[in-house]
Amino acid sequence: MTPGEVRGHDLIRMLSRDGRPTGLGDAFAHYGRIFKTLHLLQFISDDGYRRMIGKQLDITEARHRLARRIFFGQRGELRQNYREGMEDRLGALGLGLNAVVFWNSLYLDRAAKQLAADGFPVTDDLLARLSPFQFDHINFLGSYAFFRPQEAGRRPLREPSPDEEVGNA
Repeated sequence: MTPGEVRGHDLIRMLSRDGRPTGLGDAFAHYGRIFKTLHLLQFISDDGYRRMIGKQLDITEARHRLARRIFFGQRGELRQNYREGMEDRLGALGLGLNAVVFWNSLYLDRAAKQLAADGFPVTDDLLARLSPFQFDHINFLGSYAFFRPQEAGRRPLREPSPDEEVGNA
């Protein structure tokens, strides 16, 4: 061990003995409570902080919604009796989720640039409201055909149909 390193079992031994916290362990617990209390007081008293936390939670929930939609088989339950099988399924879920987010990010960026080029005022506030976690346009079931396009580049942006609501992201 190099100076400044502590083994895990030594740290646990210093913080608790016979299932009860030592004086040092008790001090760390009280120290942690100070930051929890400060966080709660700020959350209660600061409206801007509460909105920021709410936005972060919305982003996390949108990611989980997309992951649940991608992982529709077995109702989202991992039913393998072996660890490697679960790891494989979770790895595939992560790959699929990242592919959807990447695809959406590319086309959101392209759409925003096209709107700006057409003279639409694309503001930072508008861009902050866009999310790559949308999935209404994705076919999760059915047949897929993979082929190499004849021309380099991406497919053109589609024109919205007249019955679609504009700005519904």
